[in-house]
Amino acid sequence: METTKRNIVRELIDTLLVTVPSGTVEMRDDRIKKVWKIEIETFKLSKFLVTQELYKKIINENPATFKGDKLPVETVSWVEAIRFCNQLSDSLGKSKCYSVNLKTEKVSFNSKANGFRLPTEAEWQYACQAGTKSIRYGELHQIAWFKDNSDNHTHKVGQKDPNQWGLYDMLGNVWEWCSDIYDETVYGKYRVFRGGGWCDVERSVMATTRRRSHPFSFKIDDLGFRIASNE
Repeated sequence: METTKRNIVRELIDTLLVTVPSGTVEMRDDRIKKVWKIEIETFKLSKFLVTQELYKKIINENPATFKGDKLPVETVSWVEAIRFCNQLSDSLGKSKCYSVNLKTEKVSFNSKANGFRLPTEAEWQYACQAGTKSIRYGELHQIAWFKDNSDNHTHKVGQKDPNQWGLYDMLGNVWEWCSDIYDETVYGKYRVFRGGGWCDVERSVMATTRRRSHPFSFKIDDLGFRIASNE
């Protein structure tokens, strides 16, 4: 990446990242009636979903179904999202978090890397709830694009009210890929996504709602991602 473009991307990323403080989050899986707590170390999370503009700057293509620079990128698989993270890391001289073998569909994760990654689902939920235990961080129409107000499409990021930590669209607009495997013994390689999308009804758009699908083949027009980093 040429120097000018690299500087533009670096400045853009610097303005996107919000520092999330350490704390504890309570997770639950209604499918197996399990509740557990996870300690969260401080990390950084982008205040907005990855837009088509940013995705194109790094990947040089735009897979989105609903086109628009400030719209969230969607119709991306989990492996395409981590490819973006790796290329963004590489472009800014940071170490890559992921190593991927497309033939075997094997993925290795370097937790010590200083590059960009997807948040864990515990980090995602903790950041969404902003240190509370609430299922939402405000009245749904004020904070999220969902079935009742989306007019059946995505919307520009950052148009609804943010949560208390300055994070936008954590609920609604598009679901967000997280790094975790959902339940390997039952679903194999399936990865988690969180947050609800533009076509979901109210009961699905909650901080605690968990869904999953295949990381290499599943992509849909209400599923995108945001980036995280350790520093």
